[in-house]
Amino acid sequence: MKIDFSEVPALIAALIFSPLAGVAVEGIKNMLYFLITGAADPVGVAANFLAGVLFILPAGYLYHKYKGVKSIISGIITGTIIMAVAMSVLNYLVILPVYAWFMGMEDMKLESAKRAAVLLGILPFNMIKGLIVGLLFVPLFNRLRTWIEQKSTYFV
Repeated sequence: MKIDFSEVPALIAALIFSPLAGVAVEGIKNMLYFLITGAADPVGVAANFLAGVLFILPAGYLYHKYKGVKSIISGIITGTIIMAVAMSVLNYLVILPVYAWFMGMEDMKLESAKRAAVLLGILPFNMIKGLIVGLLFVPLFNRLRTWIEQKSTYFV
């Protein structure tokens, strides 16, 4: 898990084109990361893709529905909550067990270890990540708003 700002281009694509364009940018980003780094960890790349999609879809959807700074803020808050909760559930049920099998981490097969990892690590991390990316993106959006609105009129 790491905080990066690679969701920002996907958010911009979601605002200019559509939420699905944001998903495509998220997919391209993760595919390039996987190919360039030769990541031996496809589980982490897949988890990063899912987290990014869960974060950008609400922001893109709400922006296209209501067009404004309030819709971006609402979308980022909604996306943060959805990402944090969904990734917690996915980590508990799927991702951590796959990691345990893939990396040979026997301790992570224990329910108490999974629960602790989710409640003390994954859930707070994703809430903080969404907050930080949102705090960066809202001022950026305010500066780029005119440009984004001009570009979106050509494509929508």
